[in-house]
Amino acid sequence: MKNTNKDIKKQINLTIDGIEVGVDEGSTILEAARKLNIHIPTLCYHEDLCVAGNCRVCVVEQEKVKSLPAACAMPVSEGMVIHTNSMKVRLARKHIVELLLSEHHADCTKCYKNGICELQGLASQMLTGDHLFLDLVPDHKYTIDMFNTAIIKDDSRCIRCQRCVRTCEELQAVSALGVAYRGNHMKISTFFEHPLFEVVCTNCGQCVNRCPTGALIERNYIDQVWDAIYDTSKHVVVQTAPAVRIALGEALGMAPGKIVTGRMVAALKRLGFDSVLDTDFTADLTIIEEGNELLSRLKKALLDKDPKVSLPMATSCSPGWIKFIEHTFPEFLGNLSTCKSPQQMFGALVKTYYCQKRKLDAKNVVSVSIMPCTAKKFEANRPEMRSSGYKDVDYVLTTRELGIMIKQAGLDFESLPEEHFDSIMGASTGAAVIFGTTGGVMEAAIRTVYEVVTGREIPFEGLNITPVRGTEGEVREASLKIEKVKPEWSFLEGVELKCVVANGLAHAKKVMQDVKDGKANYHFIEIMACPGGCLGGGGQPIPTNKDIRTKRKQAIYEEDMGMSIRKSHENPEVQLIYKEFLGQPLGHKSHELLHTHYTPRKRY
Repeated sequence: MKNTNKDIKKQINLTIDGIEVGVDEGSTILEAARKLNIHIPTLCYHEDLCVAGNCRVCVVEQEKVKSLPAACAMPVSEGMVIHTNSMKVRLARKHIVELLLSEHHADCTKCYKNGICELQGLASQMLTGDHLFLDLVPDHKYTIDMFNTAIIKDDSRCIRCQRCVRTCEELQAVSALGVAYRGNHMKISTFFEHPLFEVVCTNCGQCVNRCPTGALIERNYIDQVWDAIYDTSKHVVVQTAPAVRIALGEALGMAPGKIVTGRMVAALKRLGFDSVLDTDFTADLTIIEEGNELLSRLKKALLDKDPKVSLPMATSCSPGWIKFIEHTFPEFLGNLSTCKSPQQMFGALVKTYYCQKRKLDAKNVVSVSIMPCTAKKFEANRPEMRSSGYKDVDYVLTTRELGIMIKQAGLDFESLPEEHFDSIMGASTGAAVIFGTTGGVMEAAIRTVYEVVTGREIPFEGLNITPVRGTEGEVREASLKIEKVKPEWSFLEGVELKCVVANGLAHAKKVMQDVKDGKANYHFIEIMACPGGCLGGGGQPIPTNKDIRTKRKQAIYEEDMGMSIRKSHENPEVQLIYKEFLGQPLGHKSHELLHTHYTPRKRY
């Protein structure tokens, strides 16, 4: 085999703080310094985003160059000599941080980001002490947008690094946030400065994950949940999403990718919840309903030749994706599965089936969910989500908020024993666990649908359907030929089921635009709003980057492999709820409680 050396990049040699290093051509000074484990502080820089170079905190000194270049933006050059800790550099960085603080509402002890604020960390490192510059905060007419049920935007804490703007534009292709005005009037704003809930914001929370200060935070409901727990007249039920159990440890000092399911359950019980249940139960239920819905649509299209059937069918469990399609592709709302998300299915069943089984009055039951997602807060407050006769999910907490509650309770998380979910809506399968990663819903659905149609297990080793396992930063297409079907499914004989998996709304936009333009022909689409799926959700522990998300993904699949049951239709509690309460998939009771429709929204 001939080696063309096309993939071998030219090496650039330079010296940083007296140490020689070689890096690939095109690398930045910051990347070269990190190769030597030399720390250069940053604020506007983020691994997931394009380089901006506008905060200047990462300035370094280059010999024979008068100005101080930004390490995050300056490419290396041959023979370059860099100093990262000279007096000139240290004074420049300190003054930059001081200037940022002069316009920053630095009431740190009351800030939600206290302790994890990057600006606070830099100020502490640099011993800023007495301010060198005038406090300009009183001169600014800062606004705080608190109208949204999911995200709070506080301009008084914004340092205008534009991470949020780049996140919204590059990763999500939403552009709900942008830069307005110039000079000292410059600010991060929305379309005509409307509140977030009035614009195209999908509430995905990716901006919150990357904001270095408290300018963007989730609306927290910690106090309301404590009040419910302490109220002896209330029965408080909590559900936990699959992506929480592989990330919660990070919020409590553990390394990324640790599976903490048992300790999480133990912590929730010690916090005082009356019943600790699992969203994975309704993830399995979602697969039964959604799988049957897909088969129903395929039958109408292929056998009945119904021209009105909406294909491809798209998943509907990601609330950020739902709001995105309502704004951007409202003509395809009919293509969404009518299934509610597992969170909302769970809430509806808590106020009906669970209350019936436990002989409880639904008005005295408080339904709490722990989610990796800020958009789930918005979803729980949708008017469509009250099919039980009550608000189906009363409060949504993020993984971060649960971490705070555990700390508030004084629990030593790592020393807690492994405990199990309570019964009645607490049992689940490996298929439900993989809902937490991109491609997981697709894989779980195929595990069940293929077996329903053929009577055989999907022919992949260990049930691992790797062709549909999504990869962060790309659109994954796959097809599955269906052969030797049962007689009642004869219309599917020889059909090649065409699927596509996308994560991040920028990729969702590409997929839907291709469908709209007639460039793509799919049967089944899975969309997750966040990079990597729910494991990269806007409510997950901070910081976030691709390496952290990869470790979470590995933990998800490890948890799946360790489950005794790995197909949704084999969950005994799911089988029981159909027998005792729901009747049959897509039946009257299911449509009443587990299905919904969504509303077209304007972009502006």
